[in-house]
Amino acid sequence: MNQNFKLPYYLEAEQSILGIIFLDPKQIINIVNRLEVSDFFNIDHQYIYLAMKELYYQRKEIDYYSVYIFLEEKKKYIEGGRDYLIKLGSLFPSIYHLDNYIEFLLEASLKREIINAASTIVHDGINNNDIDSQSFLNFAEEKIFQISQKKKSSHFIRINSLLQEIKEKTINIRREHNIIGLSSGYENLDEITLGFKPEELIILAARPSMGKSSFMMNIAVNIAQKNKNSKASVAIFSLEMSNEQLGTRMLSFISEIPHKNIQLGILSEKQINLLNASIYQLETLNIYFDDTTTVNILDIISQCRKLKNQNKLDIVIIDYLQLIKKPSKSNSHFFNRQEEVSDISKSLKQMARELKVPVIALSQLSREVEKREDKRPILSDLRDSGSIEQDADIVMFLYRKGYYNKYKNETNEIDNNIKGYTELIIAKNRQGATSTKTFNFDSNCLLFYEIELNKEI
Repeated sequence: MNQNFKLPYYLEAEQSILGIIFLDPKQIINIVNRLEVSDFFNIDHQYIYLAMKELYYQRKEIDYYSVYIFLEEKKKYIEGGRDYLIKLGSLFPSIYHLDNYIEFLLEASLKREIINAASTIVHDGINNNDIDSQSFLNFAEEKIFQISQKKKSSHFIRINSLLQEIKEKTINIRREHNIIGLSSGYENLDEITLGFKPEELIILAARPSMGKSSFMMNIAVNIAQKNKNSKASVAIFSLEMSNEQLGTRMLSFISEIPHKNIQLGILSEKQINLLNASIYQLETLNIYFDDTTTVNILDIISQCRKLKNQNKLDIVIIDYLQLIKKPSKSNSHFFNRQEEVSDISKSLKQMARELKVPVIALSQLSREVEKREDKRPILSDLRDSGSIEQDADIVMFLYRKGYYNKYKNETNEIDNNIKGYTELIIAKNRQGATSTKTFNFDSNCLLFYEIELNKEI
């Protein structure tokens, strides 16, 4: 693509920074972690700064001669040769203005990156006819976002500042009844997790028909109701069920009307009143649904960024992880689906850290569970799903004894003593203990509630 424009740069600032290093080589300590070679626009200045950095890392003297020899050995020839190096020092730049010079360079460098990214976006938009509009939008957004992330440089934090942050968090925890993150609405679960915390990736895994989608919808409503004075915002990506199906399930467990009755419209006057009250209760909550079945990981990240920028995001729930795809035009190449799932789980963890919200992803388990006598899931059941176990901060499994035939009675019906009994197995908890908590599952209205048993059933 023809570029009939002049890219921004500050020649005098570039010369001044290099001159300061020649005059006072110790100043490179204040420069090397702030400026990259590419932040210099002039190619000769890039070569000179590269030489200075290499000499610094090799703990060698930085002066006109050492830089000149380094460039000669690397066959990096600059206009003016050694005389130009001496000229840089003879400009007598002011060390007191060093921070300003660096800021000038960073500002110009960032603008050049944006211009180059925009040029790439335009070029691909014109020449790549195979890419659809949504994928192209994701590509463009990711290009610009990558630049914005590069500007977020890391800095040391002094211990006094760190301790003040810890103190403030500790005081807030006391106020929030020992909860650091978002309450799940279940005290026995919050006791172990201390709430779902920002930047955490939480995995809820189970075999099919264990009720993981229903359990997570119970938690979604609880989070929206019980946090931030009922103003907590929940984003739900459902790749398996439609928005209407999820909404119907929520109405069922809020109203405690059997799910089937709501689906078929078989409702008494009392149930209609309960349904209306439940609709009123739910419609005040900040819950956002996306049931796009073709959604890919970049779509999810893009949607969540938009919600975060609008202050409408406190937690993300995804049902379920294995249904997420990589972008169709992704440059990544995977040998198998396991590698692709690993890449997706890493992306979800990165998104949690970037947006500083917890991300809960539901996950299927392999059929290997069914081959064991004890069918309670264990962490190794996730290992066929790439790096999910490694990326997750918390891994939870749902297990219902009543699902399996060996717990049926002589009439082939599930024993009522164990019909709804559910174990929530917290198998991994990066910041706390592991445990098993017990729930009862009312399969008619899809409601989970806590139980405490004195004996194993």
